[in-house]
Amino acid sequence: MLKVGLTGGIGSGKTTVARIFAILGIPVFDADKAGRTALNTDTGLMRSVKEEFGDALYVSGALDRAALASMVFNDPEALKALNAMVHPAVRNAFKEWASEQTAPVVMMEAAILVETGGYAAMDRLVVVTAPEPLRVQRVMRRDKVDEEAVRARLKNQATDAQRGEKAHYTIVNDEQRLVIPQVLEVATALNELSGSWTAR
Repeated sequence: MLKVGLTGGIGSGKTTVARIFAILGIPVFDADKAGRTALNTDTGLMRSVKEEFGDALYVSGALDRAALASMVFNDPEALKALNAMVHPAVRNAFKEWASEQTAPVVMMEAAILVETGGYAAMDRLVVVTAPEPLRVQRVMRRDKVDEEAVRARLKNQATDAQRGEKAHYTIVNDEQRLVIPQVLEVATALNELSGSWTAR
């Protein structure tokens, strides 16, 4: 089984690309969703978060995500500590999920796969890119926030150049080039590779 990472900066359109891969028959694991679930169900992770950020973050057993976000938003060290706690739980969830799949290629969609070093556990990495001004406009429109808020979030992510250094495949989502043919080409290459791949 070939394990593929799919990542891209905020507003790049990686979630849309992930949906296309899924339609083409490649199962996709949503790492961000898995992380949110783990923060409310993984007792070890919940204990670590409480120890680091305070018991008050959990109200009636449920995480106050807005409160946690406000704590880590402008604090790179706090964000790094949180990611270090969540990442192992997500990695374990992916391993369990992948073991249940029968497809020759499986994919993990994750926003910060390069930043956490998680890409190293993948056999191949697909990166979705888009010009930064376009990404900013997309997120402003999607999340109903101002440009300053989007750029603050961008500061916590790797650049396209940094992601590109790790990429085996790049999909450009700049509203100029058609995305579906690019995804088809990558999906075909991955499926062909899986036929000669020796699982590690």
